Amino acid sequence: MGIGYSIHVFVCENQREPGHHRGSCADKGSREIRGWFKDLMREHGVLKPLGRANRAGCLNYCELGPTVVVYPQGVWYSVKTKEDVEEIVLSHFKGGKPVERLRIDLQKEGSE
Repeated sequence: MGIGYSIHVFVCENQREPGHHRGSCADKGSREIRGWFKDLMREHGVLKPLGRANRAGCLNYCELGPTVVVYPQGVWYSVKTKEDVEEIVLSHFKGGKPVERLRIDLQKEGSE
């Protein structure tokens, strides 16, 4: 049995009906964002065998999306651009330092 992934990225690709008051990550480009994660993780040597980027269903932070969570650290991000993805790959995955400006504060969001 393997040791699991040291970097496991889940990108919300939930699709809601048009006009839903919470929006949906799929409408905000999350499928393309997952592709960028895969490409940049491969380019920077952090994809297989110890890294992986998967699609996820609703992660429940639709208004902040596209929403991404990175395990095993449990770091949540709001990702909008390819530059955001590259910053996460280089700073967090390669450098070990999460990107604070993109993080979702779950305690703050859960209290509203």
